[in-house]
Amino acid sequence: MEAGRQDYNLLVIGGGSGGLACAKEAAQLGKKVAVVDYVEPSPRGTRWGLGGTCVNVGCIPKKLIHQAALLGGMIRDAPHYGWDVAQPVLHDWRKMAEAVQNYVKSLNWGHRVQLQDRKVKYFNIKASFVNEHTICGVTKGGKETLLSAEHIVIATGGRPRYPTHIEGALEYGITSDDIFWLKESPGKTLVVGASYVALECAGFLTGLGLDTTVMMRSIPLRGFDQQMSSLVTAYMASQGTRFLKHCTPSRVQKLPDGQLQVTWEDLTSGKENMGTFSTVLWAIGRIPETRSLNLENAGINTNPNSQKILVDAQEATSVPHIYAIGDVAEGRPELTPTAIMAGKLLARRLYGQSLDVMDYSNVPTTVFTPLEYGCVGLSEEEAMARHGEEHVEVYHAYYKPLEFTVAERDASQCYIKMVCLRKPPQLVLGLHFLGPNAGEVTQGFALGIKCGASYEQVMRTVGIHPTCAEEVAKLRISKRSGLDPTVTGC
Repeated sequence: MEAGRQDYNLLVIGGGSGGLACAKEAAQLGKKVAVVDYVEPSPRGTRWGLGGTCVNVGCIPKKLIHQAALLGGMIRDAPHYGWDVAQPVLHDWRKMAEAVQNYVKSLNWGHRVQLQDRKVKYFNIKASFVNEHTICGVTKGGKETLLSAEHIVIATGGRPRYPTHIEGALEYGITSDDIFWLKESPGKTLVVGASYVALECAGFLTGLGLDTTVMMRSIPLRGFDQQMSSLVTAYMASQGTRFLKHCTPSRVQKLPDGQLQVTWEDLTSGKENMGTFSTVLWAIGRIPETRSLNLENAGINTNPNSQKILVDAQEATSVPHIYAIGDVAEGRPELTPTAIMAGKLLARRLYGQSLDVMDYSNVPTTVFTPLEYGCVGLSEEEAMARHGEEHVEVYHAYYKPLEFTVAERDASQCYIKMVCLRKPPQLVLGLHFLGPNAGEVTQGFALGIKCGASYEQVMRTVGIHPTCAEEVAKLRISKRSGLDPTVTGC
C-alpha cells in the first residue's frame, strides 16, 4: 500500500460545494489537487453521486419541488385571470421525482467533468487519517489507497440526525436524505422537527396536496427572528399544514397494512396520543461527518459536544496545514454559498498570494416555505441583546403583493421589518422579508447592508413599481411609535 502512495499539493476530503470549489480554485492556480468523496447510504439505502448535500439532497431538489408546489397554487389562481383550467388539478409525484432526479444526476456528471477538465484527480473512496499528512482511502470493494498532501482540507459536511432513542425511528422513518429520491408519493406525512428543513419539506408536501402534519417540541426556526418564524408557521397553517405543538414522539410501529402508527406525548397536558401516517420524516437537526475520519491520528481537535472541527479565522484546525470548511467546521453557518466562498478564498490564500479571509457577518439566507422568508443581518432579538433595546429602532409594515389581489389570496402574513440602530444615520442591522420571491428580494438588499447601508439611504432608494421589493423602501412606521403598520400595496 505504501508503494502506491500518491502525493499532492492539496487533498480535499469531501466532494460537496465547499470542497469542490476549493479544489477547482487550487487547480486553476496550477497545483496538483485530489478530491476524495464517498457517500455512505442512508439507513433506508438511499445513495447519490458527487456534489454533496446541496446538489443531491438539499438546496437543488428542495427548490425544484418547492417550485412544483408553487405552480399548484398558480394553477388554482389561473381561473381568476381568465384561464379555463379544470379543477382540481392532480399532481403526479412519480413524474416530478423522475424529472428532478434526472436533473440532479446531470449535475453529478457535470461536477465529474469539471474536475477532469481542471485535472483534479477524483477518488470515490472513504477517507480516514493515518497521520497529519496522509489519509487511507477505502473503496466500496475494500481496496485501500494511501494519499498524502502538503495541505489537507476537510469538507465532509453533515448528515441528518436520527432520534435513535425512539423505538422504530431508524427502522421506519426517513430524512431529507431520502425524501427527494422517493419513487412514489410519501402520502400522509408526519414531519418531526421545527428546523427550516422540517418547515420547507412540510410546506411543499402540503402544496402538492398531501396530508401533512408538523410535530414541534419547542419553537419554530430556532436562531431566526421569532416574530417572522411565527408568521411563517401561521401562513403554513392557513394553507392546510397541521401543527402539533409542544409534542414529542415516543414510538413508531408498523401496522399490518404498512401504515405507521406514531405515539407521542403532549408536553403541555402530559397526555399520550396516537396517529397513523404513511411516512414519518425526521428533521431534527444534523450531525457533522467526522466520526469515521480518525481525526485523532492527525491531532485535529473537535468540539466534544457538537463533534465539529475547531477552526480559526483562516479556517485552520489545530494542525496548521489542515483546514476545515463548511458545515463540518465549528461556528460556521450551514449554507452552501458560505462554504463555496470560504473554499475559494482558502485556495487563494494558500496558492494565490491573497490575504482575504471569509467574512461570515451579514450572510443572507432564505427559508423556502410556501410564503418565503428571507433575512440578512441580525434578528430583532439579537440586535437588542447586542446593542440594548433603547438603542434599536425597528421599522415594519404588512403589505399585499399585487399578485395576490385578483386571485383574492390572503396576505395576512406578508410582512417586512428592518432592524436599525436608533442613532442617526440609523445603520441597518438586519432586514427580514416574508413574501413571494423572498430570496431574490433579500439578495439585492444584502449588498447594501454588507456595504453599511443606513435607514436614511434605504428610504432614498427609488423602488421598482409594482414589486414587493419596493415595499422595503417604504418602511415608515416604527414599532416604538405604537402605530399599526398599515397594509400597503397597489
